[in-house]
Amino acid sequence: MNISKIRERTLPLKNVAIRDHFWSHYIRLVREVVVPYQWEVLNDRVPEAEPSHAVRNFKIAAGEEQGEFGGMVFQDSDVAKWLEAVAYLLQTGPDRELEAAADEMIDIIAKAQHADGYLNTYFTLKEPEGRWTNLAECHELYCAGHMIEAAVAYYEATGKRKIIDVVCRFADYIDSVFGSEPGKLNGYDGHQEIELALVKLYRTTGIERYLRLSQYFLDQRGSRPHFYFREFKLRDGKVHFLQLDMAHDLKYSQSHRPVRQQDEAVGHAVRLVYMLSGMADVAAETGDASLLQACRSIWKSIVTKRMYITAGIGSMAYGESFTADYDLPSDTAYAETCASIGLIFFAHRMLQLEPSSEYASIMERALYNTVVSGMARDGKSFFYVNPLEVDPRLFGKNQIYDHVKPIRQEWFSCACCPPNIARLLASLGQYIYTVKGDTLYTHLYIGGHAKIDWEDGSFEIEQSGNYAWEGQVKLNIAATCSHAKTIALRIPDWCDGVKIEIDGVPLELEQQRIEHGYVTITRQWAAATEIRLLFDMPIKKMKGHPALRHTAGKIALQRGPFIYCLEEADNGEHLHLLAIPENGGLEAAYVPELLGGITVIRAEALRQVAEPCDDRAALYGNTLALYGDASSMNWREASCQATFIPYYAWANRGMGEMTVWVRERLL
Repeated sequence: MNISKIRERTLPLKNVAIRDHFWSHYIRLVREVVVPYQWEVLNDRVPEAEPSHAVRNFKIAAGEEQGEFGGMVFQDSDVAKWLEAVAYLLQTGPDRELEAAADEMIDIIAKAQHADGYLNTYFTLKEPEGRWTNLAECHELYCAGHMIEAAVAYYEATGKRKIIDVVCRFADYIDSVFGSEPGKLNGYDGHQEIELALVKLYRTTGIERYLRLSQYFLDQRGSRPHFYFREFKLRDGKVHFLQLDMAHDLKYSQSHRPVRQQDEAVGHAVRLVYMLSGMADVAAETGDASLLQACRSIWKSIVTKRMYITAGIGSMAYGESFTADYDLPSDTAYAETCASIGLIFFAHRMLQLEPSSEYASIMERALYNTVVSGMARDGKSFFYVNPLEVDPRLFGKNQIYDHVKPIRQEWFSCACCPPNIARLLASLGQYIYTVKGDTLYTHLYIGGHAKIDWEDGSFEIEQSGNYAWEGQVKLNIAATCSHAKTIALRIPDWCDGVKIEIDGVPLELEQQRIEHGYVTITRQWAAATEIRLLFDMPIKKMKGHPALRHTAGKIALQRGPFIYCLEEADNGEHLHLLAIPENGGLEAAYVPELLGGITVIRAEALRQVAEPCDDRAALYGNTLALYGDASSMNWREASCQATFIPYYAWANRGMGEMTVWVRERLL
């Protein structure tokens, strides 16, 4: 099957303005707080945050300051992601101060570039003879990819050529270094990113060698004899990261097999979803059905066997990696924010290849849960790791929790997540709609204005309502098209029923075509049309797969797009002693004064009480011996009310316990 003709197109960001009951706060926060704050952090002007060194590295490499390289080997990427976020903000509205700061940074970047096109401050300043000698570990092409993405976005926002010229020279230089021809390196980066970036550069410039180079990097990965082994030998076994054997743990970087032969989610989670995004992009441009099939297979592995209910991925701290099917512990979960963002990138690209609500549903799940959980409501502190259960009393005492933080952090030495959140939320308008032929797909119900252009006219859509909390959506369409068009409206996977009205007339859904989870409506649209949707929003008791030992006998609550959790702030300590009985009542209530306005779930619950429950009690139930008869302890059940809040909102009221999964019955 040739798939190159069926890829959907996204709407230009300049054609989408978000005005949404839930998301406008975050969009405003990114513009007014997050991006300016991150600029201060990148310039090391926030005393309470860990030093970034990122901007200073570029200034030293450009000859504007004296000093040594600071930070991680991939520190350049933080600047690139910040610049990309700025570019998306400029696409949706002017901001002279941000644009001036970006132009200043671009001037520095251009000065730091070598005459041959090479651009990387770590190797410029710290290992000038080490270019391309440690691809397995040192992120050279990863940093290049992020700079390319930033340049494409900034050029599209401003039309200014300086940064796009910088990355074109860099990409041309990379193309001269890598390839299968004699004298070229037959390698690829240990952290995938360049693959998807080169496709973006190809789409912007029309230069086909960038697409071919992206395809080369994908084709080369996992080939034999293995490049990383040869590279390791050539540098006499020198390693950059002592704690991980990146040169030999091939699954870590998804280099264990050629990409078309891979069919399960393994290794570093962010690397995997970035690679899959590049694979989907190349498949879309070349019609490569084998790449698409590999994407489908690994997608299925992720979402059916290796993903948390919050759409977090990567269950193990070691290697920030996937482990095995159904191994999803709640308290030691890694679930890096960047991994969920990468999952959104991948899902969005799959939607452009084959519109199916399963991709949009996971995109929505990740967006409303793990991604917004990764940033505090003030925009100045962040989670790198997103566990589903936390007991702060264990931190600093049990090292298996060293990667988990009970409160968000101002910054990180490895600060990939904060700017990643910024660039995703700044570009959120790209994820709401796509167009395929004469069909407009609505994947996310996020309020605002959008303009869709066809050859025979246009649509202007004003989306409003309170989808997140009440399931209400209104679409006001102003159409000028001379031919019939189809609107495809996604039915969320959490919805038990939907009512649709067009200009006040109910739509008979049983007579309507439903394709891959979308209600499709085809007609010659009037100049002004109103579509109303009302999605049922039941409180759902979710259970894990029988093979998920971590959730056996437990439930999680979901309402609408939100997964819910218990927090100590509402329910007291020892959340593990709470249970939500099968027939207990559940009630949703909107609390406008709580955490910016949220819907909580109040549940009839039971609390297990044991007396004595202090140091006089034996460890396992007998008051006189370490091991004994549990009947010697006075166990009883007490009725109580439990309050659940959306998972994304936890840890905004100080430090305390939290859990997503709750027992269904007391022991």
